[in-house]
Amino acid sequence: MHDLAFDIAHLLAGGMVVVSFLMLYQDRLSALINVFALHSLVLVLAVGWQAHIQDAHHLYVTAGIALVFKAIIIPTALHRIVRRLGIHRTLEVVGGVGLDMLAGAALVALAILVMLPVTVTTDALAREDLAFALAVLLLGLLLMVTRQNAVSLVVGFMSLENGLVLAAAGARGMPLAVEISIAFSVLIALIVIGIFLFRIRERFDSVDMRAMDTFRGERRR
Repeated sequence: MHDLAFDIAHLLAGGMVVVSFLMLYQDRLSALINVFALHSLVLVLAVGWQAHIQDAHHLYVTAGIALVFKAIIIPTALHRIVRRLGIHRTLEVVGGVGLDMLAGAALVALAILVMLPVTVTTDALAREDLAFALAVLLLGLLLMVTRQNAVSLVVGFMSLENGLVLAAAGARGMPLAVEISIAFSVLIALIVIGIFLFRIRERFDSVDMRAMDTFRGERRR
């Protein structure tokens, strides 16, 4: 039974890494948001399974918060923002998708090489989850760096936060008050980002980050 619990936890945490690669592969904004919803759904399953095998009931609350906010509310809100702003739906990728996938594979290897040696004193389940969580975090950072669209930066940030939640669940959880505080912080951040995107659209007639860089260069002249 212990081996089965380990295998399922390993499968779900590894599934988050696979879905992170799917996000890197996307070149359309709507597809990227949909894959992020899938990413959050896999997180819900991973945290729920950790709650079961750790007998940590507060992690069920964490899974519920992730399901409501990150798998449903946030993707729906991002889709509405994209429609309201009339944002160009095709994403331009710095360096191309192929290079992104290679860079992502290198980051996953780096996460494993860094995390496993420093967690030798912890149990095997926590070690694997922490390594996968670091990989998800690094892939979220890569997504933020290689996309030239403000909405994709939001998705990258949210996927990065998914990695932090996975790490907290694998490391025997976090206090419930902290989890609720993080959930509301993420919701407030989404509201602020939505307002910010509308202001960018009004000012630059685009949410492409290069338009802002061009404007800044013209101001310097």
